[in-house]
Amino acid sequence: MQKSYTRTFLNNPATAYIIALVFLVAAMLAAISVGTVSVPVRDIIAIIGNEVFHLPFAREIEPMHTNIVMNIRLPRVILAGLVGASLAIAGAAFQGLLRNPLADPYTLGVSSGASVGAVITLFFGFTIPGAGQFTLPIMSIVFAFLTITAVLFFVRKIDPVMKVETIILTGIIFSSFLGALISLMIALTGDELRQIIGWLLGSVSMRGWDYIKILLPFFLVGSLLLLFNGKELNAMSFGEERARHIGVNVQKRKMVILAAGSILTGGAVAVSGTIGFVGLVIPHLTRLVWGPDHTHLLPLSILTGSGFLILADLVARTVISPTEIPIGVITSIAGAPVFAAILMKKQRERRGMTNA
Repeated sequence: MQKSYTRTFLNNPATAYIIALVFLVAAMLAAISVGTVSVPVRDIIAIIGNEVFHLPFAREIEPMHTNIVMNIRLPRVILAGLVGASLAIAGAAFQGLLRNPLADPYTLGVSSGASVGAVITLFFGFTIPGAGQFTLPIMSIVFAFLTITAVLFFVRKIDPVMKVETIILTGIIFSSFLGALISLMIALTGDELRQIIGWLLGSVSMRGWDYIKILLPFFLVGSLLLLFNGKELNAMSFGEERARHIGVNVQKRKMVILAAGSILTGGAVAVSGTIGFVGLVIPHLTRLVWGPDHTHLLPLSILTGSGFLILADLVARTVISPTEIPIGVITSIAGAPVFAAILMKKQRERRGMTNA
């Protein structure tokens, strides 16, 4: 009886959204509050209420705290949240589309493709006419989409069944090749070396409201495209043939989902660099707790992915303060064991099926 009640409680969508929202808000408040100068939570609420929502909070607040919250920590927290949300929902969509819990923008090589596009832009310093500051994310998105398309095309050619191992191995091969291209450009660069290296390590440090304005439109477009395709992802997660039988235009939906995932990954990589394993860990844990229904899995991945990366950034900037660790290091430390656990679980399942 107790197990049944617990399962019903966890699978209740309303409960899931409440828990995810509480987690996100708590992560945001903790990240804004903690630092070299500690800002009380009551002051944070009053500052945001006064400055953002123009509410008449009567509480007296130090000007220094207002400056810290509005110009340093709040934009950093929002950017980290948008990046985490983008990578998490993209990972959830890729996993559902490929029916593979090991799929995410990092393991599929999509992040590396986006990185190549961004590094080429930084290396040559060119601007797309009329695009201005959006040149970097546009180039990242284009190369991300080309990479995932190339990976899936190559996998289909060598393994029509598209086994898990083949997809992951192909993603690793493409990542290695694209990483070599990035290393070549770094070796050839001069003054831009520090900028490119710092960007590649993955960080949301020293990025203000302008970076949020760059990422926000890509996040909204990519997320909405995926959220509107949640039911189709549910159908395709049981196989393309079954999806066709119930009326899903598989090829069209697949291209939309791949494009949306590339938009999200490219936009995130453009503003924060390469941050791995968020798209692997968050959708997997969210699916374990609240189930595989993509109509809820996708929005819940947005909330939990956002909170996760905000906390990862908090750890990155405080664990050995005043020195900051690249946020990609923190996510890799957290994500690598989960990746290994999922891989071992799939191997055990395969052996069990073989023995049966």
